[in-house]
Amino acid sequence: MRYLNLKEWEEAFKKDKKAVILDVRSQEEYDLEHIPGAKLVNVQNPQKFMDEIEQLDKDHTYFVYCRTGNRSAQACQVLDFNGFKNIFGLEGGFERWKSEHIEN
Repeated sequence: MRYLNLKEWEEAFKKDKKAVILDVRSQEEYDLEHIPGAKLVNVQNPQKFMDEIEQLDKDHTYFVYCRTGNRSAQACQVLDFNGFKNIFGLEGGFERWKSEHIEN
């Protein structure tokens, strides 16, 4: 698991055609706004989170974010513990993405 700044995170995501973005915030936060294409896996609902990550392909690369980076750190640790090897967290989370992301 590594944390990347927004530029590194976006560049790494673009290079991996099988990469998946995981939004680990609540359903309400996700419904308000999220990074396009992100899959919601709410880390604050532990049993559901575990059930959902069991369905994920451990060979894919996962780009994980929450609002500011705290919940994504927790989620990345759980993913790592469960055998996921290619995990990247977004420094500053969705707040950073929202303030710095530039459409290409």
